[in-house]
Amino acid sequence: HYLRPNFFEPYRCQNVLIEGVTILRSPMWEVNPVLCKNVTVKGLKITTHGPNNDGCDPEACTDVLIENCLFDAGDDCIAIKAGRNEDGRRIGVPCENLIIRGCTMKDGHAGVAIGSEIAGGCRNVFIENCLMDSPNLERALRFKSNARRGGTVENIFMRNVEIGQVAEALITVDFLYEEGPNGTFPPTLRNVQVENVISKSSPRLFFITGFKGATIDGIRVANSKFYGVTATEVIEYAGKIELDNVTIEPLKKVKSMSSRQTVKE
Repeated sequence: HYLRPNFFEPYRCQNVLIEGVTILRSPMWEVNPVLCKNVTVKGLKITTHGPNNDGCDPEACTDVLIENCLFDAGDDCIAIKAGRNEDGRRIGVPCENLIIRGCTMKDGHAGVAIGSEIAGGCRNVFIENCLMDSPNLERALRFKSNARRGGTVENIFMRNVEIGQVAEALITVDFLYEEGPNGTFPPTLRNVQVENVISKSSPRLFFITGFKGATIDGIRVANSKFYGVTATEVIEYAGKIELDNVTIEPLKKVKSMSSRQTVKE
């Protein structure tokens, strides 16, 4: 019964513009348009570090532009949503046709997240020309759902993104989120295209955990370079994952135990 309010939530609106606003320490999601069409979020500065303090959460919206914003958040910087569990399936409206460009992401659970309230689905998301960098930024691109929340997420494109440092992985898919496989609506993720991304420091490129019956397929990373990698990839219950002209360079080069060095006296 202690429900923290979302800060700015236009509901079932058309032609929404929020521009040039600074938001500090809101108690919950900062900007949360719901069931809106033609939304522009531009030139915002959002700094907030409490629990569930997402920066911008378009929910079941169509035609959204998020541009030239600064996010320094206690949760996901941007989290795309489409309703939770039965409520989301009852309304059945996907979040679709989103452009995220020219944004800076500092602290947060993810630079761009899709889910976990994604029962209505999500498609056609374009992320470009962004900067993500902080030791307190956990992931760059994050997908999360489970067999109760369900949802189909498809056609996600990221290009020309510079990543300084993230704490867990560059791309995570967590279908074991909260209830995990305990439900009757296994989620689907397909057609994720990542291109021209450079990262300076991350434990790994992928942390992907699905389960039998869920779909994770068609993830392609191309023409990208990832430096300072310190751990092995985690990929469970996934279909096709493709790397095309990708450099993954570990932080320290490891030699085989069987190798021998010649020491000159």
